Amino acid sequence: MTRIFSGVKPTGHLTLGNYLGAVRQWVAADQAPDDALFCVVDLHALTVEHDPARVRRLSRQAATLLLAAGLGPEKCTLFVQSHVDEHTRLAYLLECTATDGELRRMIQYKEKAAAAQAAGAGVRLSLLTYPVLMAADILAYDTEEVPVGEDQRQHVELTRDLAVRFNQRYGPTFAVPKVTLPAVAARVMDLQDPTSKMGKSGDAGTGVVFMLDEPGVVHKKVMRAVTDSGDGGVVYDRAARPGVANLLDVLGACTGAEPAVLAEGYGGYGALKRDVADAVVELLRPVRERYAELAADPGAVEKVLRTGAERARGLARPVVDRAYRAIGLLER
Repeated sequence: MTRIFSGVKPTGHLTLGNYLGAVRQWVAADQAPDDALFCVVDLHALTVEHDPARVRRLSRQAATLLLAAGLGPEKCTLFVQSHVDEHTRLAYLLECTATDGELRRMIQYKEKAAAAQAAGAGVRLSLLTYPVLMAADILAYDTEEVPVGEDQRQHVELTRDLAVRFNQRYGPTFAVPKVTLPAVAARVMDLQDPTSKMGKSGDAGTGVVFMLDEPGVVHKKVMRAVTDSGDGGVVYDRAARPGVANLLDVLGACTGAEPAVLAEGYGGYGALKRDVADAVVELLRPVRERYAELAADPGAVEKVLRTGAERARGLARPVVDRAYRAIGLLER
């Protein structure tokens, strides 16, 4: 089987965008535990100002939601990043392989650094270097495919570059992974700002549907979704009609129908919004119900994470040890 690796960052509650753009595809993949690794990348949450208790709470919630969505230990390895030391061991070797220039060209770094500076806040060094840690997350497992959203493509391309560069300098060490994107709803947009990604950091945003939102909350958010000015009706046009296109993308992802074909069945926005809201509620209902069951037994979730971390260490340690030997370090 093809080995895949991906992760979620506990900087906010997981959203409909996370589910449609990533988690559902992970669950649907036909994988075995040693070939499908999914990680709560908690170290990445430390690159900005954070509340330690909140990071712990969101890490546990994210892991529980992944289990609720169907990522059970019988089909994948689910673990928490900070529980496997090989990630940080390898990250330093890759920092010795990356350059300052290529990290400063990362779009997310430029955007987040500019926002922090505009707010008069300092920019943590880890915000600059975290794509290297992400590369270590991936390369430590001889990963072949990385299923992520479009916004992470640049980071996976950096991972590929670092793997190739390391292999050329020090000999064959890493597999060179490729990015895989979902065909539909790879980038679900904010319901109030359809030109921006539906991000989990916007916890209070009315344009963000969270996986644990109650049905009434989902309906309210979708019915208040921004559509587009003009009287052109329901047309699927991402460039000219981003609000309507986003709703059609979501409905298409929920139902399996083509967004452009769905558009032909609506004469107004109201019916479209009602159908989108109903579809999202039904899509998330079994996940919410299973989450409630798992959250009532946190010990079972912690056991899954411990077992996952042990398995992940067993897979990563030979790869990282190989990299240490290749770069010239003495064996322990």
